[in-house]
Amino acid sequence: MDHLYIVSYDVSNQRRWRRLFKAMHGYGEWLQLSVFQCRLGRMRMLELEDRIREIVNHREDHVLILDLGPAENVKPHVRSIGKSFEPVKRESVIV
Repeated sequence: MDHLYIVSYDVSNQRRWRRLFKAMHGYGEWLQLSVFQCRLGRMRMLELEDRIREIVNHREDHVLILDLGPAENVKPHVRSIGKSFEPVKRESVIV
């Protein structure tokens, strides 16, 4: 069962920030500068966590992963000022 996650990061080094930004594109939808919305199953989430650990400096950088729960049951109540917000839509999975 997929869960909906919000991943936000504060990476002090520009090169690491870019690497993490590029890596995140394979896992979720970019919402703004350092924030992604991801709809992932357990294995993909563990894979993402491993990828993040490989990139960040554990003494200088900070990554927050918020698990909003099962994606089918989550109805995000988001207030957006400026550009409109669109939750991640369910996509078919190819195994």
